[in-house]
Amino acid sequence: MKNRVLIIDDDKELSTLMKKCIEQENLSAIIAHGGVEGLRLAAENEDSNSLSLVILDVMMPDIDGFQVLKKIRETSNIPVLMLTAKSDEEDKVSGLRLGADDYLTKPFSINELMARVNSLIRRYTTLNPMTETDSECIILKGMVIDKTNRIVSINDTIVELTGKEFDLLFFLAANKGRIFTKKQIYTQVWEEEYAFDDNNIMSFISKLRKKIEPDPDCPFFILTIRGVGYRFNKEA
Repeated sequence: MKNRVLIIDDDKELSTLMKKCIEQENLSAIIAHGGVEGLRLAAENEDSNSLSLVILDVMMPDIDGFQVLKKIRETSNIPVLMLTAKSDEEDKVSGLRLGADDYLTKPFSINELMARVNSLIRRYTTLNPMTETDSECIILKGMVIDKTNRIVSINDTIVELTGKEFDLLFFLAANKGRIFTKKQIYTQVWEEEYAFDDNNIMSFISKLRKKIEPDPDCPFFILTIRGVGYRFNKEA
């Protein structure tokens, strides 16, 4: 079965263009021209696990993209790529906090769109396959990482992570004890050519530590290997 993409966008011309480009990549695509229709199609395809990605516009006349995303996340961990006409950082942060995996600001190039579509589908089907028995959890000292529901709890309290933060944490925890360079972490988690400088990766790790570490200044879970990179504490 081909990987199927659900496009939820009230811009009919753009939706048709995206569908055409997606189908040229040997994928299939269906279109919803509003949030209500999008939720209906998402629900119809959820039972058969036939969807591999949702492309979701933020600004729609009936239900905005944030509300649609929130509803989708109640039952599914399918990757969601959000589209926004705004460059407002607050919109992007809001989407990531609600569970979006990535975003694009309109206008965007078709090449960039397809690079992100393929990356998200590849990561979803390879690192997080949808199967009936996929209930994998990583249980650590005081922390539980629920892969299926993409939830992290520390001492029974849920920790709010962005989509990328969860992917990073799960990747390191699933390979605890192994040392990874910053480049290896980026290419494994983002599945893209290394595009961040070292300072940006360090900043990303620092933000994650502030959310999960008992003492971020003296980390227990994510350890720095000076001059090399990071590893997840094998004693965790």
